Amino acid sequence: MLYHLLTPLSSQFFGFNVFNYISFRAAGAAFTAILLAFVVGPLIIKRLKAKGVGQIIRTDGPASHHSKRGTPTMGGLILLVCTIIPTLLWAQLDSQYVLVIAVATLWMGAIGFVDDYLKVVQGKARGLVARYKLVGQIVFGVALGTYLLLWPVAANLPPNATTLPFFKYVLVPLHPILYVGFVTFVVTASSNAVNLTDGLDGLAAGLTVIAAAAFAFCAYVFGRIDYSDYLLVYYLRGSGELAVFCAALMGAALGFLWYNAHPSEVFMGDTGSLAIGGAFGTVAILLKSEFLLLLIGAVFAAETLSVIIQTIVFRWRMMRHGREYARQHRVFRMAPLHHHFEQLGWSESKIVTRFYIIAIMCALFALATMKIR
Repeated sequence: MLYHLLTPLSSQFFGFNVFNYISFRAAGAAFTAILLAFVVGPLIIKRLKAKGVGQIIRTDGPASHHSKRGTPTMGGLILLVCTIIPTLLWAQLDSQYVLVIAVATLWMGAIGFVDDYLKVVQGKARGLVARYKLVGQIVFGVALGTYLLLWPVAANLPPNATTLPFFKYVLVPLHPILYVGFVTFVVTASSNAVNLTDGLDGLAAGLTVIAAAAFAFCAYVFGRIDYSDYLLVYYLRGSGELAVFCAALMGAALGFLWYNAHPSEVFMGDTGSLAIGGAFGTVAILLKSEFLLLLIGAVFAAETLSVIIQTIVFRWRMMRHGREYARQHRVFRMAPLHHHFEQLGWSESKIVTRFYIIAIMCALFALATMKIR
């Protein structure tokens, strides 16, 4: 909005020329998101407490988490407000990239909101039935894949193709139907991965800051013809506007972390985790960097993989040796992965901090792949 209002005035007032620079607007979006979180955060938390919207703790979860019962959840509303408003304020509103990412974030956030509402407000322990949640994610994935085929955001590249890390100017074309399925898988897997990771105070929020910063850098580089040419990556005209969104998400997550750090005053719930995961998946798709998402979001991927391995091995051993044997011979003491380390005796703060360190290393490695080609 500010871009459209103030940039035309740059011919009369030179200072307004800064709104032409994506770097300035991205910094403005991040700063605005943090400030907004400090303003709306306490209001939303107070409202959630007044409504009795408290977290439900699983009886089979770690014993140390039982003290968290009743902590306000649905704090993802803070993330949504503090991401979308700064994006609309600082980004180009006529950008196809901005439109798509805003819809993706709100759609996934809405699914999470319904799930949280059913669990904590209406008292339905299962929340939104898993298959209905999955249907909502798949519907969006199919819609996104179809939209990108019909109205490509990168006019200079085939819409149904992706790129590979470590290879310069290599496009992997996919059949249109396969591409829609691929997009659907990426969005669904990404949203669920963040959802599984959101199990410790500050974990998902801090990892979001790191991943959003990495994607903001990628979007900025891909959107500049000089930088993309130097790094031998495909130039994606207009993708720099995604840097504004990613910066806003980074700022929103930082602001949310103020309240979500251990001991947490509020949890993001599915409202936040599904929105964040859907946003990351969509950003990766728009930047044609779906495989780079595995590196930037390596911790999210590891958390998801731990659940998959635990489930498959448990079922296989149960069929072969019975339930009791399977319970006594699990791969992980508890899944997702962060609970495994809790069971090993690591403190919550130590797990979160070490996962941050690993995430930073993975993000730096992912960014290095743009030069290692």
